[in-house]
Amino acid sequence: MFDHLGLVFRDLRGAGVFYRAALAPLGITLMEDHTQADGTGWLVFSTGKRESPFFVVAAGRPSFWGDGHEAGRSPAHLAFQAPSRAAVDAFHAAGLAAGARNNGDPGVRRGRYYCAFLIDPDGNNIEAGVYADA
Repeated sequence: MFDHLGLVFRDLRGAGVFYRAALAPLGITLMEDHTQADGTGWLVFSTGKRESPFFVVAAGRPSFWGDGHEAGRSPAHLAFQAPSRAAVDAFHAAGLAAGARNNGDPGVRRGRYYCAFLIDPDGNNIEAGVYADA
């Protein structure tokens, strides 16, 4: 499994608003804010557990990425683990309230997998799901 991943966004502030709202019901919060005065920089989201995987939301081109990385150039699909069906529902509602577009209402997709999909401000397909009985 991965240790961390990062995506570049056109608008760090807008992406930060969306991810703070949508990831909070999943127990994922903003851990570091490296926003610069010009609007570039990066945000680090995690569960806060020691050595847990983390997610980087960036604008501009962070110094640790190579040339040619541009926001929205190739939309990604990210799926976050949720602790419960209620958390999936809360993720979906919070994301919509923060400006995301619906890309799939909360519901069972296969077997016991309950999930929901949102399109973030840069067009990425963001999912939260849990394997759980009703």
